[in-house]
Amino acid sequence: MSIAVQNIVKTYGSQRALDNVSFEIGTGEIVGFLGPNGAGKSTLMKILTCFIPQTEGKANICSFDVKEQSMNVRKNVGYLPENNPLYLDMYVKEYLSFIAGLHKIKNKKEKVADMIETVGLQAEQKKKIGALSKGYRQRVGLAQALIHDPNVLILDEPTSGLDPNQIVEIRNLIKGIGKEKTVMMSTHIMQEVEAICDRVIIINKGKIVADDTAKAIRSATKGKEVVIVEFSGKVDETKLKKIEGIESATNAIGNIWHVQISKDVRNEIFQFAVQNELSVLAMQREEQRLEDVFKELTAE
Repeated sequence: MSIAVQNIVKTYGSQRALDNVSFEIGTGEIVGFLGPNGAGKSTLMKILTCFIPQTEGKANICSFDVKEQSMNVRKNVGYLPENNPLYLDMYVKEYLSFIAGLHKIKNKKEKVADMIETVGLQAEQKKKIGALSKGYRQRVGLAQALIHDPNVLILDEPTSGLDPNQIVEIRNLIKGIGKEKTVMMSTHIMQEVEAICDRVIIINKGKIVADDTAKAIRSATKGKEVVIVEFSGKVDETKLKKIEGIESATNAIGNIWHVQISKDVRNEIFQFAVQNELSVLAMQREEQRLEDVFKELTAE
């Protein structure tokens, strides 16, 4: 396993930031690490990257203990913190060459050139980091995390503050990296998780409340089922809501209704349409969104 976490506890005085957290992430997996603010995401990432020690439990990166073998862990981990720390007065190539030197990389010049091409910084490589947009600064942060060719990449909110185009670019970059490396990333963007991640871990108040694929988590979580129905003409809302099994009905646009149901009411809806001299033009179930599941699992 690339990442193995066993019964990790982290306390700050009387506050328990992490409470017996356990999971494993295999080689080549891209795992989304989700949770509300203050849930313990960044704390766990700092433990895995040897920035802070855990209070109890064990954590291994590529079979190296984060407490006992921290130098070996650091050699195997690339880390991009939420607040991307960069030297803004340094030029892109200068900064990456400096980072390569810290990792004692022998072929620095070739490695820097390779990283610049990998993350798409060719046009910006001769600029000062302070002159770059937020999106290109994130690319520089990714390049520094990757330059020593780590087996594990840990990313804390890698697309925070980016515009939609930059988000897509960084998302595609991470997806490409994930074909060769293990990636663990925290984010609040649910579409990003579903687009990139093989698996989702949701943490709330220091405890893991879900760990599976996004599809499996949506299916396993009990939520209100919604059916989208399009009628051929106007519908009397009061009559529609009287159908047994319909908990609520909301007119979306025109003759399209979002109907929240507690049981299968397809036959009843067709009968309702016939009785009111209408036709059902379309009917489909709206799949529960990961965002809805997240809210349900992390609600107070």
